[in-house]
Amino acid sequence: MESLIELQPMLWQAAVETVYIVALTLFFGGIGGLVLGLALYLTRGGALFANRAVYGVLNVVVNVFRPIPFIIFLAAAQPLARFVIGSGSGNPAIIFTLSLAASFAISRIVEQNLLTVQPGVIEAARAAGAGPARIVGTVLLPEALGPLVLGYTFIFVALVDMSAVAGYIGGGGLGNFALLYGYRQFDPVVTWAAVLLIIVLVQLVQFLGNWLARRALRR
Repeated sequence: MESLIELQPMLWQAAVETVYIVALTLFFGGIGGLVLGLALYLTRGGALFANRAVYGVLNVVVNVFRPIPFIIFLAAAQPLARFVIGSGSGNPAIIFTLSLAASFAISRIVEQNLLTVQPGVIEAARAAGAGPARIVGTVLLPEALGPLVLGYTFIFVALVDMSAVAGYIGGGGLGNFALLYGYRQFDPVVTWAAVLLIIVLVQLVQFLGNWLARRALRR
């Protein structure tokens, strides 16, 4: 307990770092995943921009990268991170790598949720003279907003889990704190303090995501 009291400032700093890493990752990975997921949906057979070749390439790319375990993806993407952002370690590298991994995962969630939109709604918009861009912005995305919010909430929770390995490339966060000051120092109190903070963070985000999804579905 005494060690936890001494480490309390570092514990809160680690919590802030976790939120920082996951929030930025969700922002960048969320945008990339949304664009990729939209491209998958819109190029499917019978969709607004149906193109079998483009869909086939995108589908293969997502299927190749999405199932790679993050710890392996982290090592494989390190040279790319070093090339793009100038460093293969630290929080910038973990955010870059997490964003790449999240983009592939989110793209499938976006595609699957967009497929739940009734085709009749889209056909009605086309019959009313709406162009493809307008259909996407005013019909497709609003109709799928509730499930999309829940999907992004799920990804946030997954990113908290994935960020726990940040310490392997010099990143911070609660996972690194628990590993460095709890597990390696044989101090279960410190480890469980970090675990409880992660649980509280996940519960708060899940509650917020459920609330936002309910509001979207009632529109």
